[in-house]
Amino acid sequence: MMKTQNEIIKQGYDALINSLGVADTIRFIQYFHPGKGDYTKERHQWLDEKTLTDVLAEIKQSQADDTNQYEEIID
Repeated sequence: MMKTQNEIIKQGYDALINSLGVADTIRFIQYFHPGKGDYTKERHQWLDEKTLTDVLAEIKQSQADDTNQYEEIID
């Protein structure tokens, strides 16, 4: 049986609370935000001008520049 979007969201919150506790779940959720704008439209504005080789080179460079991207401590 397919779950509704609300059921999935509730299950996700429950998993976070069971794993992190209430306070750290709140801290985790506050760290992320949904953003703004139209990603699909904006993506075409910058991707249509690049080749696949350009995109792959930028990804590799970004990974090399950011060796500690997941080492941030959330206060």
